[in-house]
Amino acid sequence: MTIKTTYTDQVKELLTKAAGLDNNDGSPRVKTIVHRLLTDMFQTIEDLNITPEEFWQGVYYLNDLGTNIPEAALLAPGLGFDHYLDIRMDAADAEAGLDGGTPRTIEGPLYVAGAPKSDGFARMDDGTEDGDTLLLTGQVVDKTGNPIVNAKLELWHANLNGTYSYFDPSQSEYNLRRTIMTDAEGRYAMRSIIPSGYSVPPGGSTDIVLKQLGRHGNRPAHIHFFVSADGFTHLTTQINIAGDKYTYDDFAFGTREELVVPANSTSDVAEAKKYDLPEKYKKMVFDITLVATKDENAKVRHARARALEE
Repeated sequence: MTIKTTYTDQVKELLTKAAGLDNNDGSPRVKTIVHRLLTDMFQTIEDLNITPEEFWQGVYYLNDLGTNIPEAALLAPGLGFDHYLDIRMDAADAEAGLDGGTPRTIEGPLYVAGAPKSDGFARMDDGTEDGDTLLLTGQVVDKTGNPIVNAKLELWHANLNGTYSYFDPSQSEYNLRRTIMTDAEGRYAMRSIIPSGYSVPPGGSTDIVLKQLGRHGNRPAHIHFFVSADGFTHLTTQINIAGDKYTYDDFAFGTREELVVPANSTSDVAEAKKYDLPEKYKKMVFDITLVATKDENAKVRHARARALEE
C-alpha cells in the first residue's frame, strides 16, 4: 500500500479526539503522552504496512502479558527500557554534577520492603540450601573517600533455583533479604550463599517475544542493592558475579563493568570465626561510593509499585 494517511486531516482529527485533546477534562500530561504514542504507533503501522492480522495478534499478546503470571515487569527490562531509563538518569546526574559515584543499574521487579535490619553484619540465608558459603564485605564512602556511618543497605538475591523469597512461597519469610546499617567506619558485611542466575518463565509472554527476536531470557547470578544515607543520592544497583555464563550477556542489560565482582575461594581462620563461616568459603568485596546532594528528590528511590512497600 503506497497511499499515506497518517498526516491527513482525517487522521489528525482522530488522534486529537482519541487522546482527549479536544476537551478540558482529564490529565494534560497523560493526554500529551498518549497523543505522542498513538501518533508514533499509527506512523509505524503505515511505515511497516502492518496488517490487521498482525495488529490483532499484538493486541491479544498484551492480553496474555497480564494473564496468569504477569510479565510486563520482565518484558520491560528485556526490551531495554530499564537500562534506557538508567542511561537518561546518568546523563541527568552528569549535567547536575551528581556523577562520579558507584554506577546505578536496573532494580528489577523483585524487591520486598521490610527485611530484617541489623548493624554492620547480617546473615541472609536461612541455612536450608547447601550452596557455596558467601562472605560479602565492603565500605560505603563519599567521593573524597570519607566513610559514611549509618548508611542503609538493602540487599536481596535469588536462591540456588534462581527464585526469590515472597514470590517463591517455598522459601522462608525474608530469606536472602536483609537491611544492614554501616558501622563507624562505613563498613558492612553479610554471610549468604552464592546465588544462581535465572531465566524468564519458559513459554511465557516474555520468552515468546525474545525468541522472536532470536534472543534468550537469562540473567547472570547477581545481588541487588538499595543504598541510602542522609545527604546523599539514593543508589539502586546490583553486582554480577564474575565468571557466570551470562555475566556479559544479560537479557535485561543490567551488567556494568564496574559492577562485576569476583567470588574468590578463601580460607581465613580469624575471619571465618568472626562471621561463623565454614573453613572454606567464597569472598566478594564491593565498596560503594555515594554522591552528596541537596536535592531531596535524589535522596529517595523513584516511586513504582513494589511488594510491601514502606
